[in-house]
Amino acid sequence: MENKRNKTKRLIESAMLLAVAIVLELVSKMFIPEQTFGGQITVVSMLPVVLISYRYGMKWGFVASFTYAVLEMAIGMKTVSSAFLPGFFGDDAMIFNAIIMCLLDYVVAFSVLGLGGIFRNRIKKPGVSLMCGSLVALGARFLTHILSGYILFATWAEYYFTQEGFPAWGAQLVEALSPAGLGWIYSIVYNGMYMVPELVFTAIASVLIARIPGIVSKEA
Repeated sequence: MENKRNKTKRLIESAMLLAVAIVLELVSKMFIPEQTFGGQITVVSMLPVVLISYRYGMKWGFVASFTYAVLEMAIGMKTVSSAFLPGFFGDDAMIFNAIIMCLLDYVVAFSVLGLGGIFRNRIKKPGVSLMCGSLVALGARFLTHILSGYILFATWAEYYFTQEGFPAWGAQLVEALSPAGLGWIYSIVYNGMYMVPELVFTAIASVLIARIPGIVSKEA
């Protein structure tokens, strides 16, 4: 009976935290502009998902984060559906690229937030443990977007670095690097513009929230 109550408690708390994550993202969309080709800084919207993994372990954390990935895909359905239409990627591999985008930018990118509990039993101080888990989880998401950006959008690299208003070092990169190298740098820079601030804000918030009694209780 007790085990059933624990499972129910875990399910309810996880659903509530996922709801908080979605609300934080939707609120962010109201006053924080999204980047031209996607990606946005949010009000630490991924921290609730990381917290699920920290409280209940990575196995359950991956279940919750996969659920979050599906919810993210539903929120981004306009972009997802557009990716399957002619002209979005502008080549014969349209369907393949659209599938890659869905897998990397949604399924994998948000499912890896389940890594948030990786230091739960390895670092004694809850704030430090949660912060390190947040950095690993969001860092894994960052790497996933870098890979996706290179595979799908590397051809935009030269335009991005030489567009009007871009600093002079952009043109210097175009001259100095090979197309492949430029594509990787482009993906790192572009995705870093929203993921690096997100990493920093989430790390700070995780340390602060760990000070609240009961928030980081180890339930699993």
